[in-house]
Amino acid sequence: MHTLTPPLTSAVPEAALPMAAEMAQVDAIIRARLVSEVALVNQISAYIIGAGGKRIRPRLVLLFAGALGFEGPERLELAAIVEFIHTATLLHDDVVDESGLRRGRETANALFGNAASVLVGDFLYSRAFQMMVSVNRMRVLDVLADATNVIAEGEVMQLMNMHDPDLAVDAYLRVIRFKTAKLFEASARLGAVLAEASPEVEDACASYGRSLGTAFQLVDDLLDYEGATTQLGKNVGDDLREGKPTLPLLLAMARSEPAERALIRHAIEQGEVARLPEIVEIVRKTGALQATREAARAEADLARKCVVVLPKSSARDALLELCVRSVERSS
Repeated sequence: MHTLTPPLTSAVPEAALPMAAEMAQVDAIIRARLVSEVALVNQISAYIIGAGGKRIRPRLVLLFAGALGFEGPERLELAAIVEFIHTATLLHDDVVDESGLRRGRETANALFGNAASVLVGDFLYSRAFQMMVSVNRMRVLDVLADATNVIAEGEVMQLMNMHDPDLAVDAYLRVIRFKTAKLFEASARLGAVLAEASPEVEDACASYGRSLGTAFQLVDDLLDYEGATTQLGKNVGDDLREGKPTLPLLLAMARSEPAERALIRHAIEQGEVARLPEIVEIVRKTGALQATREAARAEADLARKCVVVLPKSSARDALLELCVRSVERSS
């Protein structure tokens, strides 16, 4: 069994994680850069950004920059940029997935329509690239251009895997690495790039982000069968409704009786949630949820080991704490 050291408790004071002053500056940049001459762009952008979120990716930029001694204003700009890229992917994802709820509110596509959501997502991508140019560092452009390309490939891979109950676990994890973990990886790497860290340190920071992002998505996938809609801010069973063969389902099929396996297969193939309570019970009794969280713990452990390259600091402590929080959360 994989365990994290220190134990899975909140060992770091809450104040070490939020970085309130820095995040307030990032939010100010986000709101300033959202301004458009097109009223609908302003309306949808403000709605999406106003929904909040954990802002983990911007925090990674700031924490790694801080841990490596960089305090220039570029770190704030890059933190805003990665949040714009993330938000653009959410807008596009919700259209593709036909989602109606995110972070406890109606999705933009449910409220404003698919066409407007896709186009505003494009606006956020293009605004992010305008901001990248202003940072005037070719390495930054290289990292983020690569990340956005890989994320797009991951989104297409996930689309190809929909409704496929025979998906291999390795193929499922590859989608996570591309679609979710890549922006975590880029965010962590950017902090090191700003600090002009050595290639070895930069790669360690990127590895932290990749493993943390993978752990984060694994927990997201298990919460679709463990949590409640009010806690998650999305509809429980959405992944199944969309025909996504996530790790809890793949493990449950591998561990269940033939009739139960057939039920899950049919639900994935048809995107059917009429028998969701039965499927949730199968997922739980086969230990698939526990196994998925253990897989997330293993990834968080890998992330934690990467932090040894950083000098001791409150930022380093906060990065260790994120390893804990990414796994031991319920929303």
